[in-house]
Amino acid sequence: MRLTLCVLIELTSCVLCISANPACLRGESVFELDRREDAVTVRLNGALFTRYIARGGACPNLWPIIGPGGVEMTRAYPMREKAEGETHDHPHHRSMWYSHGAVNGVDFWSQSRRSGMIRHREFLRVESAPVPLIETKNDWVNDSGEPICSDTRVISFAAEDDRQWIDFDITLFNDTQQPVVFGDTKEGTFALRVAESMTVDAGLGGEIVNSLGTKNDAAWGQQASWVDYHGPIGDNVVGIAVLNHPNSFRFPTFWHVRTYGLLAANVFGIHNFKNSHEEDGSFTLRPGESISFYYRVILHRGDEQEGRIPESFADYVKVDKPVSGVAASSADPVPLVEPEQSSRVPQSVP
Repeated sequence: MRLTLCVLIELTSCVLCISANPACLRGESVFELDRREDAVTVRLNGALFTRYIARGGACPNLWPIIGPGGVEMTRAYPMREKAEGETHDHPHHRSMWYSHGAVNGVDFWSQSRRSGMIRHREFLRVESAPVPLIETKNDWVNDSGEPICSDTRVISFAAEDDRQWIDFDITLFNDTQQPVVFGDTKEGTFALRVAESMTVDAGLGGEIVNSLGTKNDAAWGQQASWVDYHGPIGDNVVGIAVLNHPNSFRFPTFWHVRTYGLLAANVFGIHNFKNSHEEDGSFTLRPGESISFYYRVILHRGDEQEGRIPESFADYVKVDKPVSGVAASSADPVPLVEPEQSSRVPQSVP
């Protein structure tokens, strides 16, 4: 009875969209954003696309994320406890999120009694048109509730044909009187946990490939403009690609991408990624300074070629983004290294 009611509600929403919005009749993508106190539900042509959960864990996240064919593209655990066939490791991997494992020595990545929290302060904008987007302000606090830094994030949505994408732009501010140090650790920062059947470790044909053509384990710790993670869900192969915009701080990012399903962009964990104690990727943000990061998440059918990811990155480069504040004047280059197909063994999980 409950399932039938949910189906009727979804069908009713779709009918209302078609009748109320001429764009639906023209086959255009129509987003509707419904804001509640602690969340924003995003619908695409009347059907659930994603939900921004402002409160409910150690940091805000987006879940579920619905891709081509109406399938859930990210792992449901721990938001949904009893998801068939899913592993229950790393409960801090919450579908799609942003955090870091060492900010002034505070761990915002894992979840423990001593971990920090990224607290939603307010919604600045929630708009369905002309550009569907969510803009929020968030406070990074330690386990005593003391502020360390803050962020403003703008999350926007678009779709065409059988692809959807999410732009995730985040600016980190030091609005305190003390320096803020983002430490060198692989545990971070912009991340997704892909659906279980898509993973390489599931043995069903899942694959990781980056913009340099490096695949699977060898893609871990590499710098690249984008990474695509594709594999089967049900009878279809689908993929999630994360693109890093050239004006993002320390472009091109390093990638903390794992064959068990983690897909994370991280510019700070250089000593981990290069397996070197002589290099330090930490960065100090002085009072009043900010740094910005820009990512595009593309949900597509097939592998990176069918999903047109190389062409999509060429299009994304043309999108106007401000050069990240500190990076525009900082002597802090972390240049792109064009690696050969790496035979380096990645460090141990996680």
